[in-house]
Amino acid sequence: MLEVEGLSFGYGSRPVLSNITFSAEAGECVALLGNNGAGKSTLVTCLNRIRRPAAGKVLLDGRDTALMGRLELARQAAYLPQKCEPGRTTVFDTVLLGRKPYMRWGAEREDLERCGEILAQLGLEPLSLRYTDELSGGELQKAMLARALVGEPKLLLLDEPTSNLDPKNQYEMMGLVKKFAKERRFTMLIVLHDLNLALFGCSRFLFLKGGSVYRYCRLEEVNGEIISGVYGVPASVETLNGRKIVMIGEDRNGS
Repeated sequence: MLEVEGLSFGYGSRPVLSNITFSAEAGECVALLGNNGAGKSTLVTCLNRIRRPAAGKVLLDGRDTALMGRLELARQAAYLPQKCEPGRTTVFDTVLLGRKPYMRWGAEREDLERCGEILAQLGLEPLSLRYTDELSGGELQKAMLARALVGEPKLLLLDEPTSNLDPKNQYEMMGLVKKFAKERRFTMLIVLHDLNLALFGCSRFLFLKGGSVYRYCRLEEVNGEIISGVYGVPASVETLNGRKIVMIGEDRNGS
């Protein structure tokens, strides 16, 4: 379980995040939404201590992450940044790096087995000996996701992992992380700009505006009034074939 209590952060004298408070259970996928500059990426990096909050606490299963060593935190929380640079490293070795927090002198049998398992589950086995700079954008994102998942974290932080993918790969990626979060019982926080993709893959929604929590709600509570308030555009939320979708430019509010 993730609990964030009164988290604040600023760059020098410029405040970016103010009194961010929310919680999420194991197995839940939380969409982090808001306009550019709302503080979404900054919040993600505060949760895994890439940046140190000026105030507040981040708890994982009741434990304060500020009191964890770097190695322990690396075992508890995995992070996939916006941009992942490919290199002359094979897919297998790239994914194996996700086991580094568990290694002492080198990879052991368990590490190799876990790596093989996650590659198989994500359909990456045929690419395991390919270099990452030879992959398509979708294949590279899957490989980086596999690296994040292979360490079996309790918290998975994803910063716009679908931004460079085509619609097919976007929804495939969301389906995968949603499935893994539920099966492996970790909490996922994902920064997204595509509202319909968020409604497809997430169960909770943290809307930021001006560095503060505008609304934290469940899927059934997302409506056009919230979206209009956050993004400053007319919007409605409709139901089509049993799924909620956002309509931008609609004058009426949906439920």
